[in-house]
Amino acid sequence: MADLLTETPIDPREGWVADHVRQYVESNGAEGHIWQEGVPALLLTTRGKKSGVARRTALIYATDGDEFVVIASYNGSPTHPDWYLNLKADPNVVLQVGSEIFRATARRDVPSDREHLWGLMTAVWPDYDEYATRTTRTIPLVVFTRV
Repeated sequence: MADLLTETPIDPREGWVADHVRQYVESNGAEGHIWQEGVPALLLTTRGKKSGVARRTALIYATDGDEFVVIASYNGSPTHPDWYLNLKADPNVVLQVGSEIFRATARRDVPSDREHLWGLMTAVWPDYDEYATRTTRTIPLVVFTRV
C-alpha cells in the first residue's frame, strides 16, 4: 500500500467542498486555508476503510495547543461522515494546514475534553450547535496530533 504522504488522494468530485479543496491544493494553501468569514480550514487525507484509497476533504478546525481539532458534524446528518469512519479503521492521516503538509494521528471520541473542545469549535463556527440539534447521534470530535 502506498504512503499517504506521497500518494495522490481522491478529492471530492463536485460541489463547494470540491471547489474548496481544489483551490486549497492549487494555491498550496494560500487560498482556502482561511475560508469564508475568516474561518480556518485544513485538508485531511485518510485511507478509505473499504477501498484502501487515499481520500482528501476540507474541514474547519481549531487548535488546542499543538493539536488540531475538528468536528464530524456532517451538517447534522444522522450518519457519520465517511472521513470519520475511515479514521476508525486507520487513525494515521495526513494534514495540510496552509502550505504545511505533515503526518498526524487521530484521537476520536474524547469525552473527558468534550466540553472544552466543543467550545473551541463553536467559537470558530457557531453553526455546530445548530447541527447538533438536527441529529440524535452524538457528534464526534477528533483531535489530531502531529507525528
